[in-house]
Amino acid sequence: MTTGRRLTNALLLCGAVAGPLFVAVFSVDGARRKAYDPIREPVSALALGDGGWVQRTNFVGTGFLILACATGLRRALPDARWAPRLVGLFGAGLVGAGAFVTDLPASTGDPRGATGPTIHGTLHQAFSAVAFGGLIGACAAIAFRLARTRDPAWAAYSALTGVLLVGGVGMFGRAFSNEGFAAVGGMIQRLTVVIGWGWLSALAVRLLRGDVSGDTPSR
Repeated sequence: MTTGRRLTNALLLCGAVAGPLFVAVFSVDGARRKAYDPIREPVSALALGDGGWVQRTNFVGTGFLILACATGLRRALPDARWAPRLVGLFGAGLVGAGAFVTDLPASTGDPRGATGPTIHGTLHQAFSAVAFGGLIGACAAIAFRLARTRDPAWAAYSALTGVLLVGGVGMFGRAFSNEGFAAVGGMIQRLTVVIGWGWLSALAVRLLRGDVSGDTPSR
């Protein structure tokens, strides 16, 4: 194995571990907080309070791992134009979401969330939208690529992941705005995260195994 391939694999490995690590950290952090309700409250709410540094670090650290993965994707798929860029956008959005702390959503019923949006809360929401938008776009780009390289199973998986992400974001967005599904908003968000982050981890593992052709122009 060449030095260049070792570097590519190391970068892809960052993407393979990013999702499981992110989920493990917020799951353990949420479980140890007695007043926190993971079924109702968003992952971002863990960034509030004295122990908030754990989730903020989780956002930023995972974001940098995904940025590394984007570089690995570019190296593994040198003809791909959009997929690595969109994965990079996903990573950058997570870094930004960690840099700015969320406001408490109305769905929590916490009076501290009734003061209206703040600048840092608005920026957190904006970076979160960038992150999910980048991930959804990456699913579409990979689905298009694999459809052209005659890999219908993985193309369908990527497309379905993108569709589920759009639906999940819409549902937990409504929940946290107290417009519906408020009692289970946190659970919907967590399922959405597992689906999306899990797809990227699976893609990185697939590339580590050398199972994705890089000889056909694609997105």
